[in-house]
Amino acid sequence: MRLKNQVALVTGGSRGIGRAICHALDAEGARVIVHYHQNRAAAEEVQAGLQQPATLAQADIGSATAITNMVAALPDNSIDILVNNAGVWRGTPMGSSEEAVVDHLLDTNLKGVFWITQAMLPKLREGARIVNMSSVAGRIGIPNGRSLYGATKAAVDSLTKSWALELAPRKIRVNALAPGFVDTDMTAELMGDPESRKWALSLSPLGRFATAEDCARLAVFLATDDSASITGQSFNVSAGSFV
Repeated sequence: MRLKNQVALVTGGSRGIGRAICHALDAEGARVIVHYHQNRAAAEEVQAGLQQPATLAQADIGSATAITNMVAALPDNSIDILVNNAGVWRGTPMGSSEEAVVDHLLDTNLKGVFWITQAMLPKLREGARIVNMSSVAGRIGIPNGRSLYGATKAAVDSLTKSWALELAPRKIRVNALAPGFVDTDMTAELMGDPESRKWALSLSPLGRFATAEDCARLAVFLATDDSASITGQSFNVSAGSFV
């Protein structure tokens, strides 16, 4: 119970890696605020499965106004942990991308991370921890129309390093985790294709994919005093792929 009586907000907490992080933080005693955008039923399912008292928070992470309203309505004024997990995986192939798709990707994966962190600053107590969700896609060339997705994740790594310096006077630590291929509903299109799945698996020297639970365990480590001397870092969770 390393996080007993602490409060954590997890964006995109109703599914995938965010869902696993909610359960992992809860198991360590944290009271989790489960953020969701549209699927309230999924968020309620997560809430019902947690041991500690948990609340729900709804907002479109791509909207600064929605974020401001959500943060203002949070029941807790002292937050210990912010996990910026919410994101979208959309293709933006060169030569055929539409402005609406590009805007949605930038608004959610980059601007949303910035806006919610800024909005949360007055509620983050001294010594709070921020865990950002990056991706190995931000560190390598990525084909198949995912270049802009990779660019948003590279930007998250950059924000992580800069915020670690900017927020250090308040003893707020900022780190990121960078998943590789993980079986979630967000990557179902890629993982569901046998040839693509075989190719992705061949990249791992460990011969496996990372899991949402693998990511959640690292998020917990970064949220506890076990990582008290670590800030401004981003860690691959990729079963050895793209090292």
